[in-house]
Amino acid sequence: QVQLVESGGGLVQPGGSLRLSCVASGSIFSRYNMGWYRQAPGKQRELVATINTGGTTNYADSVKGRFAISRDNAKNTVFLQMNSLKPEDTAVYYCKQALGFQAYWGQGTQVTVSA
Repeated sequence: QVQLVESGGGLVQPGGSLRLSCVASGSIFSRYNMGWYRQAPGKQRELVATINTGGTTNYADSVKGRFAISRDNAKNTVFLQMNSLKPEDTAVYYCKQALGFQAYWGQGTQVTVSA
């Protein structure tokens, strides 16, 4: 059974940084593309960043230059380093694991950017 567990969220002031982690179990992690998504109150879930099995990354325009996604296959973990955080980055952040038509989601971690 695939399980994804996110951690690292919290309350941070504008301009601050957070590092999110997502640990996967129950799958061969290195075979899956990984991604971070977020959902703010009253809004649809949106893509933040993805990283494929070869390490190629993709970012939403709103986070380019501020966020960085990475993965450690030995630790079955994907990270999201978030710098220069803005109030509009406030959302629940979800980890996604995907391979073809298979997709798995974590439970999410809350990120709140506020003074």
